[in-house]
Amino acid sequence: MSANSSYVCDTIPAARLANDAQVPSEPVFDDPEPIPIMEADNQHPPARKLCVRHQRMADEGTNLKLQQSLDALPFEERQAVNAVWSNFSSSSHPRRALILQGLLTMCCFSQLSLLTEQLAHLIRIDPFAVLPREVSLKVLGYLDATSLCRAAQVTKRWKHLADDNILWRGICEQHIGQKCHKCGWGLPILEKKRAFRFRSKSPPSPSPPLPHSLKRTADQTSDHHSPHPVKRQRSEPDASSLSSALLTPDPATSTFSTSVTRPWKDVYSERMTIERNWRRGRCTVRTLKGHTDGVMCLQFSETLSHPAFPVLITGSYDRTVRVWNLETGVELQCLKGHTRPIRALQFDEVKLITGSMDCTLKVWDWRRGKCIRTLSGHTEGVVCLNFDTNVLASGSSDSTIKVWNLRTGGAFTLRGHADWVNAVQLWDSNPDARSPSLDPSIFDVSGSTSPNGSMANASTKIDPGKMLFSASDDGTIRLWDLNLRTCIRQFTGHIGQVQSMKLLLAEECEEEPAADASKPTPATEGAVSSPGSEVELGNLLTPQRKKPVLISGSLDNTIKLWDIETGQATRTYFGHIEGVWAAASDKMRLVSGSHDRTIKVWSREKGSCTTTLVGHQAAVSCLALGEDKIVSGSDDWTVKVWSFSG
Repeated sequence: MSANSSYVCDTIPAARLANDAQVPSEPVFDDPEPIPIMEADNQHPPARKLCVRHQRMADEGTNLKLQQSLDALPFEERQAVNAVWSNFSSSSHPRRALILQGLLTMCCFSQLSLLTEQLAHLIRIDPFAVLPREVSLKVLGYLDATSLCRAAQVTKRWKHLADDNILWRGICEQHIGQKCHKCGWGLPILEKKRAFRFRSKSPPSPSPPLPHSLKRTADQTSDHHSPHPVKRQRSEPDASSLSSALLTPDPATSTFSTSVTRPWKDVYSERMTIERNWRRGRCTVRTLKGHTDGVMCLQFSETLSHPAFPVLITGSYDRTVRVWNLETGVELQCLKGHTRPIRALQFDEVKLITGSMDCTLKVWDWRRGKCIRTLSGHTEGVVCLNFDTNVLASGSSDSTIKVWNLRTGGAFTLRGHADWVNAVQLWDSNPDARSPSLDPSIFDVSGSTSPNGSMANASTKIDPGKMLFSASDDGTIRLWDLNLRTCIRQFTGHIGQVQSMKLLLAEECEEEPAADASKPTPATEGAVSSPGSEVELGNLLTPQRKKPVLISGSLDNTIKLWDIETGQATRTYFGHIEGVWAAASDKMRLVSGSHDRTIKVWSREKGSCTTTLVGHQAAVSCLALGEDKIVSGSDDWTVKVWSFSG
């Protein structure tokens, strides 16, 4: 009750208050809240519920302390003090106010200072001591993770509420796998921990595309410290996001499951540690040695159904492909068969496909180390490749792209680039179809060519279907409609050879800003939108659509982001002092490897470099990005694993 209340509770005898509060007998010195006194005819008066303040006084033993101080006084002084307290307690509210005002005028600064100190303690109230638990949790639900952690340090009651599993589950859903629209933090999913224990019986989906290249002539020596850039290309991360809402992590195995759970606060803390390490550039580095020449291409996967450990596969100028246990760093297999340097590779659950300067592609059973099939057709070395369920695309130093039917072996050729094709990536432009198929009739075992090398009108609409991006030494990136076998868009802006390319699909990108998003209305301010949601702006519903983003790295020392619908560069990243061989990105960050021997981690939205990793002794030729690590290959013959998991 407020201090201005006109109702003043009666004086409660010390014995009565002591009985009600279940504490030793204490006098009542101040009772601003109404506590009705009910006299009973029987010997056991009914128990009364104390007001918040007097209950706290009883819990803290305030009256007992005052009683002890009073008992220490001489008898006459004790009577005088008791008289003052009794008169004040029996006074009406206006009289109490008058007495207090008079006392204040009599106080010196020392007494006023004492009052200030005491009042700061007396007027405080613990809201969670009086509010129902449901209301308390609703209030705490508006706090961020840092504020919740601070709240947990107040009292045991606060800690019990602030550590509530439902609150932390909401925070995890807001941050894990996406960037929070309020604080800008995004946390990794760490899906690999789920995959090691829970296997799918359905056919495995293909790994993300991995174009690679490293331009060297056949007779070129392996001088890794040559002052002249040696052409090469990159690997892309084998990272996937959860397709449904977050599952609950298993406490025993730190895996995702729908069974018994560990606290969501622990889940958040684990991932926050990794994200902080990313932002501060804190990582541990392991070096894998085995190749006897520069490492040109690599890919790793942490979500294989078998074996139950992360697998890394690397290709080198030493003409070998090596399979590693990424967890232990042990080399498991060395695949030999190509007669010239290996420039590109990609693998999934079933197969590994490699491209070599011997003009061939080989399909391997990488678990057994056996070559299953050899594809021939290019007239010069194969420097990049990318496959999905049944289509394989390969780019060559003969300036052509071949698109293969993996079922029949048929192929056709796309012509248009004027120099080496360094990167290719398939794209299913129809978001409603998981795997748009190509018309089988367009494949010809003997190898046909595209109708012509000309490009369609720049304003040509991207129709749903199977598409292909290609990057070349001619400084351009092209988008091809594979059903029409026609280039429908050309991306120009780099002033050097385009070495690497990465397509971020819609689900890997942040939502596009809605109209007038910079002027939030009460309906939208502070709201966090989920993918595919709609935000109410006034009386309009504006869908927040995600668009794929294309990323490219070039020997002009820059990385560019492209709008695939307009063909225009939307952002350029400057920072490397020599050519960029490799670029990779996920929803959280962008990384690049350069001839300057460094790896840079970028904030994709801000365009700034957050971390520079130094350790390789020669150019970084390829890299792959995971949720808690970067794996890089270099012309110094080594592979390095940069782990941010702490």
